[in-house]
Amino acid sequence: MPARVVVIGGGFGGLSVAYALRETAGDAAELLVVDASRTFLMGLRKLWLVDGRSTRGAGERDRTRLAARGVPFRQGRVEGIDPDARRVRVDGEDLRYDFLVLASGAQPRPDLVPGMAAGRPDLFNLYDAADAERLGARLRDLGEGRVVVAIAGLPYKCPPAPYEAAFLIDDLLRRTGRRQRVELEVLSPQPSSLPSAGPQACEAVEGELVARGIRFRPRTVVEAVEDGRLVLSGGERVAADVVAVVPPHRPAPTVAASGLAGEGGWVHVDPATLATTDERVFAVGDVVALQTGAGLPFPKAGIFAERQGAVVGRNLAALLAGRSPSETFDGYGYCFIEVGGGLATRVEGNFFTAPPQVRVGEPRPEHLQEKVAFERERLARWFPDAAGAPGA
Repeated sequence: MPARVVVIGGGFGGLSVAYALRETAGDAAELLVVDASRTFLMGLRKLWLVDGRSTRGAGERDRTRLAARGVPFRQGRVEGIDPDARRVRVDGEDLRYDFLVLASGAQPRPDLVPGMAAGRPDLFNLYDAADAERLGARLRDLGEGRVVVAIAGLPYKCPPAPYEAAFLIDDLLRRTGRRQRVELEVLSPQPSSLPSAGPQACEAVEGELVARGIRFRPRTVVEAVEDGRLVLSGGERVAADVVAVVPPHRPAPTVAASGLAGEGGWVHVDPATLATTDERVFAVGDVVALQTGAGLPFPKAGIFAERQGAVVGRNLAALLAGRSPSETFDGYGYCFIEVGGGLATRVEGNFFTAPPQVRVGEPRPEHLQEKVAFERERLARWFPDAAGAPGA
């Protein structure tokens, strides 16, 4: 009888686990991917909704199509995890597993930002697709004023995203001749823009901000939002006509309550194998708590989830075949940071070294083309029978 492997989460990490396991274990695994949403959408596309370059539909894919590639999918809400009984409760039904992979990600929590009420015309959750579309429409109507990108809590996934948003907003305003009438700034509670990526990455991002006249305020803690203003620690109030909020992210409550999680509800794993304290459970992607070689929180980004997922999928296949697992995660990853004008940088390196051995490329059109290809190639790999051609 094949071993039952349940993967919670159908994002980068979960899909990478599923495909690596299916390709290397074949029928030795009875596989199931569970996710609350039927629709897959990459986070990077939300910024293309802000500047109006593309549509949400061009990047959306139906997870039920995974079954055609031998990856059964079930849409459902995970209500509980019982590692002792090796069961997961999904919409009231208990599902047995032999091995469990937690790939449930990190959830944006705008409710943790006081005053962040849905539907307010001046406030936008940068990590919500509908809000990204709404933000884009608002920016195209903005004649003058102040736009603030506010990182309102830690951690959050895709660390460069707030700065990319600022660059693309700047570019949109310049292209339409309104930039000189609009102030633009980014607020962050961190001491620098990308501390986990090291000083070179921070200097590159902050240099691009300066070059474009975008004010950057590090060590700035947002305590609440109210009508037309941000309330900062110490009582300062920052007026703004448009506020794009980066809400703090948190693990799913069921993971936090499972007994598999540590402080804050994040899952601690072996950095190399992604194994948890339970020999039957692995965790990948944004739900895990890892540190860089410098002792800082490891970035939460899709490329790391994807590479970790491949490690876990292949090691599970080895276990099912009675072999010793040999794959390890090496801490390497990369991402692209759009700076406007059809240009992007590429940031890549090993985040397990101390300090991180991270390289930052010069802004080039080729890097933006690589970013577009990054989405296109993965959608083609994971959803090969889907209609539509993704791209910016």
